[in-house]
Amino acid sequence: MASDQPIVIYPPGDDGGRRVRAGARFLGMAYGLLDVVEFLRLAGLDDVDDAWMRQSALVEWRGGGPDAWSG
Repeated sequence: MASDQPIVIYPPGDDGGRRVRAGARFLGMAYGLLDVVEFLRLAGLDDVDDAWMRQSALVEWRGGGPDAWSG
């Protein structure tokens, strides 16, 4: 995965999970910030961590920021 692809974290669903997409690729349902970090690591972004997720301009948080996990 190229590191310049936009990463979108969608609003929480009824179960609190948030869809995670990088570019056109769906990475999974996250139930916490560490899930998102793991999805991105598996997709090839080795330098991703909690702090990076909170400040990166590549990440678009929809329906709440990195601390919003309930539907």
